[in-house]
Amino acid sequence: MEGSIEARVSRETDLWLAWLPRWRPGTHRGRPRLCRRCFGSPILSAAGLDDAPHPVQHGFSMRMKGVIDLAVDDYTERNLPLLAREIRLAEARKSKRPYRPGEGLDPEYRGLDLDPEETPGQPFLFTLGGLEQEAAAEVADAPPRPFTEEEKAALREEVRLADEFAKQLGRRVCVELSRHRDRIAGAVARVVEPQIAELLADLDRELDSPAWPGA
Repeated sequence: MEGSIEARVSRETDLWLAWLPRWRPGTHRGRPRLCRRCFGSPILSAAGLDDAPHPVQHGFSMRMKGVIDLAVDDYTERNLPLLAREIRLAEARKSKRPYRPGEGLDPEYRGLDLDPEETPGQPFLFTLGGLEQEAAAEVADAPPRPFTEEEKAALREEVRLADEFAKQLGRRVCVELSRHRDRIAGAVARVVEPQIAELLADLDRELDSPAWPGA
């Protein structure tokens, strides 16, 4: 793995700060459900982003997830052979899919819904998610070899070790992010808060307009 966790956190924070000025409230639709990656995230709390708009949070959260995932992958490959083998097989199966719309996206957009919500009574002719499912269904995978009881026990232990390692890394990331809180807060105050204030001002003007029903 290239660089320490602390160096990678700092680098990914720099990249997120460089992306932040491109964010605009009007380019992101509301989510019909909570994002499991961001809601209650200790990483976002450590960065001071609890109250930021979700797209701002999500981009940062996914960058930190990348830091942890890369370190866990490296640890797994070096220390957990059974789990590493299963991951390689899963990736090989996934690579056979001819259409993967969620692949290759910038971290700020990974994990977000691929398609907007349908308008009642006006269904889409097709959706990106639907096309991906159709492409995956066309790939016929051979059934995996069944595990012996010993292999199952060994694999469960390796999964536990990988999970514990990921939790330790998460704590290290949170500690490191406390050192970046000031510049993260400064960027949010400079870039995000004025746009939110302008959005609220536009809403007030719209509500006060003589053309608004009931005005």
